[in-house]
Amino acid sequence: MGNKKMNSKELGLVLGHQLLGVDDLHYGLWTDDLPLGFANLAESQQRYTDQIINALPSAEGGETKVIDIGCGTGHILVQLLERGFVADGLVPAPKLAEQVRQRLATHKDKPARLFESTFEQFPIDERRAYYDAALFSESYQYIPMSASFPILAQIVKPGGLVEICDFFKTENTGDGQPGDGSFGGGHKIRQFYTELGKHPFSLLEDIDITKQVSPNIKLLDETLMLRLVPAGQTLDRYLRENYPRSWGMIKSIFKLFLGKKIENKKYKYFTGNYTQAVFERYKTYRLLVLRRDA
Repeated sequence: MGNKKMNSKELGLVLGHQLLGVDDLHYGLWTDDLPLGFANLAESQQRYTDQIINALPSAEGGETKVIDIGCGTGHILVQLLERGFVADGLVPAPKLAEQVRQRLATHKDKPARLFESTFEQFPIDERRAYYDAALFSESYQYIPMSASFPILAQIVKPGGLVEICDFFKTENTGDGQPGDGSFGGGHKIRQFYTELGKHPFSLLEDIDITKQVSPNIKLLDETLMLRLVPAGQTLDRYLRENYPRSWGMIKSIFKLFLGKKIENKKYKYFTGNYTQAVFERYKTYRLLVLRRDA
């Protein structure tokens, strides 16, 4: 595990923690009473977390067992423990696992098992019919649907719940309109419903929270276009005018080795297509609660 390369998801989580000072990098939940801005980002993320935890079975009695699959830095996992759940976590990234262990070390009175693996490699026999609930918070998109349901059917008790809070691709994906492809990730929502019908789970709740989540995109878009782009242009002018040969050489090297990646990022973030409206066209953010049938 220690030699595994850092992936883009892990990089985003670590940088978000270091640069923004947030405990996790999941989307925030924005309501009319919460002004949009980085000053309220932590509060919006906590509202998101509260909504997730409130959809789980009651922790009364201290025996409700939950697994947080793709637990990131362990922010939600620790809150589950603090609210009386018996909670385990799963994370495949070594750097994130290190942060989770540090969080859990401050809660030694509430023991939790941390599985450092992909969900596809989960040791089923160690937790067969063990959990009252399984939770995915913006992690389900990274797991093949065909692999997820058979594992969940074995580790969640009959009558137990599976909660998925994540975005999915809408039917507009692939229509070739401006912005198509600006937002990657996510399973197709129609395929999810089809796959769900093949396994012993019933859909109890299907809540569309896209409108409460999409303001995060507006916040990021405004930051990129109104702050980072002008700053980048100013820096480029300064280096071009004061160090023309050196700066020209550096830009040529970047273009040679990273040209395609740079162009992809420019299209994604700096062409006016990374917007709230585009997100709402191509993504649907759902809070899904499934019940494991007997």
